[in-house]
Amino acid sequence: MIVGVLLLAGFAASRIELNEYALAPGDAQPVSPRITVPPSRAHPVSDSVLLTDVLLSQVNLLTWLPDRLDSNTAIIPAAELLGPSTPPDQLEAQGYVEMAQSQAAAKAAALRHLGYTVPERDAGALVFAVAPGSPAAGALGVADVITGVDGTQTPNTCAFVAALHPIPAGHKVVLDVEPTTITPSGKLVQGAARDVSVRLAPRPSADQGSTGCPGVTGPSGGLLGVDVETQQDFTYPFPVAINTTDIGGPSAGLAMTLGIMDKLSTGDLTGRHVVAATGTIDASGDVGDVGGVAQKTIAVERAGATVFFVPPEEYSVARSKATSSLHVYSVSTLDQALHILRSLGGSVPAAATSG
Repeated sequence: MIVGVLLLAGFAASRIELNEYALAPGDAQPVSPRITVPPSRAHPVSDSVLLTDVLLSQVNLLTWLPDRLDSNTAIIPAAELLGPSTPPDQLEAQGYVEMAQSQAAAKAAALRHLGYTVPERDAGALVFAVAPGSPAAGALGVADVITGVDGTQTPNTCAFVAALHPIPAGHKVVLDVEPTTITPSGKLVQGAARDVSVRLAPRPSADQGSTGCPGVTGPSGGLLGVDVETQQDFTYPFPVAINTTDIGGPSAGLAMTLGIMDKLSTGDLTGRHVVAATGTIDASGDVGDVGGVAQKTIAVERAGATVFFVPPEEYSVARSKATSSLHVYSVSTLDQALHILRSLGGSVPAAATSG
């Protein structure tokens, strides 16, 4: 009887979620097995480039004390993690969108460094968050891409803002939408383009700040209720696929870039070192800041890494968690990471002479 009561109490406690998230060390694993390129372009690799992630979970009444007693776990207030516009139930979807963007940029950065031409274009306004209770709620979802408003094309964020800006509350707008479904494992599947009709709501008086877009000034019209960013589409010279099932967020960008380069080039990129990396990447090879580096440092040490690339903003955090066997390097660009690998005995590939 007592055991049954305790089990029931534990179950009830696990259902009471708090406004905090726990960030714990995840896995550090070879990125190469996740990357597929045409057989004619692939080269043997030693699986010595690691990507690392963290385990993120919402704290509940049952885990509150264990999470605080674990010195390797960081507790983050929900407001700090989610920011002002992300509903908790959209956080996972946003992570998968960020991973898809990171994959696309990693492919472009790696291929461009190898000398391939990778054109890019603005392809629409990507929905990154939908405000609960807004006109967009139920009509649009995270990862949908809006390509037009009332017949006006919206290839980027500012084009979308400009098209929507003068339309008053109460009016219907017809959005050209490329709907996207996110599978439970994090894969983005684009559906057939369709029209979505939405009636704009009154915009709160406090929400009349600058649009940030040139030429778009004055009071805004009605409210749709979405946060958007420009969708970038790349045209690659040949297929490159990266399997990141169940991994979200943008922080594997640098690791994926190094893994692609390793797969497409001869020689030993890492000079027989086990190299881990964290950091966002953009198509030009710039490395950006990420979170959870303390927990990622623990994960890469557990995996046997001896070299760890981190963004400059996180260097001191990584050093504070690293033992003498893990050498932490601060990098803000792909070129810097490759320069360090060359100094460590790695065979950094020369640019390709043909595409």
